[in-house]
Amino acid sequence: MGGSPATQLSIAARLKAARSAKRMTLDELAAASGVTKGYLSKVERGQSNASVAALIRICEALELQVGSLFDETPVGEVVRAGEYPPIEFGGTKMNEFQLTPSNERRFQVLMSDIEPGGGSGTDTYSLPAEVEFAMVIEGRLHIDFIEGNGSRITLNQGDALTFDADRPHAFHADAQSGAKVLWVLTPALAHRRLAEAAE
Repeated sequence: MGGSPATQLSIAARLKAARSAKRMTLDELAAASGVTKGYLSKVERGQSNASVAALIRICEALELQVGSLFDETPVGEVVRAGEYPPIEFGGTKMNEFQLTPSNERRFQVLMSDIEPGGGSGTDTYSLPAEVEFAMVIEGRLHIDFIEGNGSRITLNQGDALTFDADRPHAFHADAQSGAKVLWVLTPALAHRRLAEAAE
């Protein structure tokens, strides 16, 4: 099957990975597909293009969809430093950015740059998520909870806290140092729901 050298190498790597995953030897794959061992070896090393007929037989022997060999879906999506999209989450004296792609729904990572004394505001809030994680990259952060007798947890640089996202809370940076904080929410929240939660 024709294609660019890059495509040929990609197909070769995926075929070899599929064979390894099934723990098949070249001899076993040759017997199952009707393609010679030498030919298979060249295909897996990207030294030979498989014909359409041969590729179909190889994929059938590996129980692999032919189309999966040409899937160009990237292995991941990069959000470059300095290009984090801003996100409006309410609060005062702070800027927040989303570090995960907007279409990621399994979890969400935010970063807050909070000026001294800034934060979420005086009112507590909760989020329609299961878990919330906070890690202080710089400065100091105070997180207040109102349940029971109420409590305050102070996080210094390098400290981290994991808690139930639906537990009412509020946060603010130390009045002297400010804070840079990494937040992780799971599952991810839509931008609209973030804005609603902050109101």
